[in-house]
Amino acid sequence: MLTRQGAAVLRAPALREAPLPRSPALLELVQRVERGEVALLILLTGIGTRALAAAGADVSPGFPALLARTRIVARGPKPLAALRELQVAGALPVPAPFTWREVLAVVDGLHLAPGTRVAVQEYGAPNPALLEGLAERGLDVLRVALYRWALPDDTGPLVEASAALCRGRVDIAVFTNAVQVEHLCQVAPDPAALVAALRRSVVASIGPVCSEALEAHGLTPDLEASPPKLGPLVTLLAARGATLIAAKRGGSRA
Repeated sequence: MLTRQGAAVLRAPALREAPLPRSPALLELVQRVERGEVALLILLTGIGTRALAAAGADVSPGFPALLARTRIVARGPKPLAALRELQVAGALPVPAPFTWREVLAVVDGLHLAPGTRVAVQEYGAPNPALLEGLAERGLDVLRVALYRWALPDDTGPLVEASAALCRGRVDIAVFTNAVQVEHLCQVAPDPAALVAALRRSVVASIGPVCSEALEAHGLTPDLEASPPKLGPLVTLLAARGATLIAAKRGGSRA
């Protein structure tokens, strides 16, 4: 998509899915769903929703069907699409921009009593803000992780991207996942120099979750897609990228 807009793209894969072995938390979730002891299941990703249904079915063949009898909050269109594939209807959707704040707002609308058991399907990294928010409401939280984000098997392109940024060879740094930010800083030989270089470049973020990760490193995104999807992000880059590059570089491109 960026190439079609005329960009010269330096690709730097920054993460991979690392499936986790069957955990006690998964077994507990399946058992509690079977007994009707889970008042709410929060699904955060489409990949995780499919993985949860498959892993649960390995433990108990009837597990996917039991999801239809469980109250579900789905964070955004991807877990909703996965639920449709599983023929599970009735999930409560989380509105855009699909951050932990909107998840908590939907949970608040359910008026759950303290001590209510809530299960959370975690995605590639824990979401401390969401978990803390649920705990502050007195809810009994069961965390179930099916996969984690890991560094790619070959970190060479990511290291090369870090070096290119530090040498001023990158006009725009595009981040489409919060963990990409962490992994880029992790492989950089000099993280402080990398952050300084990013401040001299145009930084584009897929959405609020990714922007929070950038801000944690002292970086304010110059562009943030709304809604948080690739198409709007590329459209935004095409419309405003050149102007922002000129402003960052004093009117000249690197």
